[in-house]
Amino acid sequence: MRDVRRAGDALARDLIWTDETAESIRQVFRIANNYRDSHALPMHKIRRALAAQIRREKIAGGFTVARLKRMPSIRRKLRTISSNLNQIQDLAGCRAVLETIDDVNRVVEAMRAHPTHILHREDPYITQPKPDGYRSYHMVFKFKGRGDEEVYNDRRVEIQIRTRLQHSWATAVEAVGLFRGEDMKAGQGSPEWRKLFKLMSAEFTLSEGCAQEDDGRGSRLEEIKALSVQLNAVQSLEDLRQAVKTTDSYVFDPNNKPDYFLIQYNRAQNVVSVRGQYGPMVAVESYDKAESPDSAVSSNGFNTVLVEVDEIENLKAAYPNYFGDVELFKTRLAEITGTSDEYTLAPQPTAPTRPRERPDDSWLRRRKPLR
Repeated sequence: MRDVRRAGDALARDLIWTDETAESIRQVFRIANNYRDSHALPMHKIRRALAAQIRREKIAGGFTVARLKRMPSIRRKLRTISSNLNQIQDLAGCRAVLETIDDVNRVVEAMRAHPTHILHREDPYITQPKPDGYRSYHMVFKFKGRGDEEVYNDRRVEIQIRTRLQHSWATAVEAVGLFRGEDMKAGQGSPEWRKLFKLMSAEFTLSEGCAQEDDGRGSRLEEIKALSVQLNAVQSLEDLRQAVKTTDSYVFDPNNKPDYFLIQYNRAQNVVSVRGQYGPMVAVESYDKAESPDSAVSSNGFNTVLVEVDEIENLKAAYPNYFGDVELFKTRLAEITGTSDEYTLAPQPTAPTRPRERPDDSWLRRRKPLR
């Protein structure tokens, strides 16, 4: 842990790459990646426990995913908090996306009442949103293993439990930030976009029954409409969705599906690629290689994330920000601003049916029979 803390101290500072410092920087990343990767098994086990509670509650329509925190995000966090690398609580994270607030409340209560690991902390950001409008219920668990798994005990894994509407808000913030090259999650970038997202969060809170309608709603709606016009927000979100190209022509053996997926977003070309990873060791090695300070991927404007998910169909639903999928948020914004009809696809002309032609089989009749 002393090595981990030293690595965390180094990551919080600017690392100047020279021939003399190259090996020491590589060593810092080796230690930091190794410590982060040691959360993979606790993350997997706690996600399984989360999915089990969802099944126990007989909740339909939701899904769970998990991911190891990106190294650029770790470094940004270390620069803004007083804690060190070994104290970050979301190096590994699990997420449950559910249909309704009632589903969220039931799962939170089930995780609290039937813990298979040690509940360390709770943050009720649904009823007490963050200043930027972020809403989700957070629970941090300390891993509790048996036998050979005891070596991972006390590794912390953060669980986020949210509705699809809350998820659409959070991922729209990330998608716009990715597209604009601004870290909006960290309070950076366009103040107009950040204000629009905060106001929309208040509307979502109201629509989900988590707040009472207040006297200021009328002025809030007017401000949303004004900002939407100023930013051309609905069209901008549609442009974002159309701009991102996905290389999703992957085909996996249904009897040998990948355990993890490496998503890479090329910011310069707005291209997303997805690669299946078989087994945790192969997955974290690929992740570490992609994020190493001297890799071509790391130095050429790529965002990379390693995701654990049961079904490939849930990958895009879990991380729509990487795929430019802001459809739900865009639809709600268009409804509020009264511009939803503007983006209805007009009936497309169809080509006339080709006349039926009698095939010319004279060549077949002229052919001599085989002897």
